[in-house]
Amino acid sequence: MLTILGFAMIATFLVLIMMKKMSPIAALVLIPALFCVFVGKGAHLGDYVIDGVSSLAPTAAMLMFAIVYFGVMIDVGLFDPIVRAILKFCKADPMRIVVGTALLAAIVSLDGDGSTTFMITVSAMYPLYKRLKMSLVVMTGVAAMANGVMNTLPWGGPTARAATALKVDATDIFVPMIPALAVGLLAVVVLAYVLGLRERRRVGTLTLDEALVREPESETVLVGAGAGGRTGASAASSTGAGAGAGAEKASAGAGDSRDPAAEGDASDDDFQGLDPNRATLRPKLYWFNALLTVALLSAMIMELLPIPVLFLLGAALALTVNFPHIPDQKARIAAHADNVLNVSGMVFAAAVFTGVLTGTGMVDHMANWLVDTIPEGMGPHMGLVTGLLSLPLTYFMSNDGFYFGVLPVLAEAGQAHGVSTLEIARASIVGQPLHMSSPLVPAVYVLVGMAKVEFGDHTRFVVKWAVLTSLVILAAGILFGII
Repeated sequence: MLTILGFAMIATFLVLIMMKKMSPIAALVLIPALFCVFVGKGAHLGDYVIDGVSSLAPTAAMLMFAIVYFGVMIDVGLFDPIVRAILKFCKADPMRIVVGTALLAAIVSLDGDGSTTFMITVSAMYPLYKRLKMSLVVMTGVAAMANGVMNTLPWGGPTARAATALKVDATDIFVPMIPALAVGLLAVVVLAYVLGLRERRRVGTLTLDEALVREPESETVLVGAGAGGRTGASAASSTGAGAGAGAEKASAGAGDSRDPAAEGDASDDDFQGLDPNRATLRPKLYWFNALLTVALLSAMIMELLPIPVLFLLGAALALTVNFPHIPDQKARIAAHADNVLNVSGMVFAAAVFTGVLTGTGMVDHMANWLVDTIPEGMGPHMGLVTGLLSLPLTYFMSNDGFYFGVLPVLAEAGQAHGVSTLEIARASIVGQPLHMSSPLVPAVYVLVGMAKVEFGDHTRFVVKWAVLTSLVILAAGILFGII
């Protein structure tokens, strides 16, 4: 009976969030609470939730302060020289432009927010693609895959969800996976190079002055639910279509998608990508911010302190030094509050789901059933099985559904065959390059909307390459003995 109720709870949760009948946070709380009563253990619900919250608090703290930290770094201009350098590297060579798109998307993805990544990348690269008449689906596809690989960062979402669902340390999942993920990112860059060569053969190479011949711009229309008919860059920076960064974050981090040649002479500096005059810039503190970020990431990889403590200290130091006046600090925190609240709220709500699933014994019963159905020969290879399943499952369902509903069952089944929970957790993140183009990901609508690409065209182009990238990561993980 517990097996049936467990799968029924997961199915109910998945259906409701996929049909958008409930928000993930509401579904994570109400559905397990209801099933806890059905199981006859409603009196223990409080204990389950408190146990879950206690174990998930470090993950929530890490996400909260990582979002604030990287949001502030974008605000103060840490990534501006990188963006300008990439755009100068691109010149008007299609091959360089496509490779530059992959590099820019990967770098900006450090903030862990897909919407912001796509806003900055498209704002910077769209004028070049437009003037050279390059394929815009190449831009959206490469940006989505690069962001998908980088989305596995501990503060990006999937790794934190896996750590939350399996009650393990996000560092233990991510740090060993760095070599495999580096291979995946290299695969995206190589693919960008190949696609760029194809575009070069198709459109040729122009000088920068020729590329800057001005063409009339049409309105940018965001597609998908929530666009609400808004057009232009203002729509891209609104909260519609899942642009979770918020209007202020978009204006501070992404600039707009106006014609860069309209502001001055036809030179490399016209391709800014980021608003060079935003009030939050702190050019005199650039090297401080750069060294702080390098030190923070190095300390994370070396595990000098727990990740939540590192980002808590980093965010506090970044705010204090860059914005010494309290009203300015409050404004920066408010600018990123939407992301912080959504992500941390999701983590604490997940405490109810995972607490009930574990406390009532449903996950144990489901795992036993799954172990009995998996062929004996596949049991010791549950890491490979999990990695392969992560591709279709994270594409056709949300990360919440997969990591909180399916992954605990796979982990229990793996443990029964001697496969560690950490190995299952690492394998579960390999499907993210494909997931970032899923129709269930709101940020993808920001990407295709700003790039003026039909979602169907983007899907037809990117799926095969994203699957290949995910398989490369999985193969590298197995080859390096990580999975």
